[in-house]
Amino acid sequence: MVQREQGAKGGEQAKQVGKVVKPAEQQAVKPGEVAMPSLTDILERAEQAYAAYMDAQKEVAKAYRQNELDSEKSYKEAEIRAKNRRDENIKQALKVRDGAIEGAAKAREEALERVTKARDEAVAQAEQAYKRGIERAEQNYQSSELQAKSACDEATKQALRTYEQTIGQAWRKREETTQQAWRIYTKETKGAEQE
Repeated sequence: MVQREQGAKGGEQAKQVGKVVKPAEQQAVKPGEVAMPSLTDILERAEQAYAAYMDAQKEVAKAYRQNELDSEKSYKEAEIRAKNRRDENIKQALKVRDGAIEGAAKAREEALERVTKARDEAVAQAEQAYKRGIERAEQNYQSSELQAKSACDEATKQALRTYEQTIGQAWRKREETTQQAWRIYTKETKGAEQE
């Protein structure tokens, strides 16, 4: 469209030049005047200018196309960089997530180990306390048993001593009573015989 407009303008300019400039035969150059170029020269120059304009227009179109290609290339490069940044950010986020999960799992394992260790220690302490309690109960039982046996033996000995003393006293009392009875009997018997 630009070329058609320029072509139309070029034709109008050539017509105007034709009106202003007269053929070389009709022109007479007077001394001191500058000679006007011929219509052929003007047309030739116009064609050259038009050709230069067309070349310039091609260069402009080429520059626009190159600019479009460069813009497309810049866009593609920016897109690739953005995708790479996106992928790197996702990779980093996944790495952070995995690190957090790993840290949480490690903390959980450590907590379970501590709790298990505390439980085992508590069980061990309870078992030791249980064993000590059983040992103390056994020692108390044995000590009480010994004390009871000793007390029983002492009470038995005391009962036997008391029994023997009581029997001895009773025997002595019997002996005394028997002797008194014999003495009395013997006295009466002797007295009766003497009468």
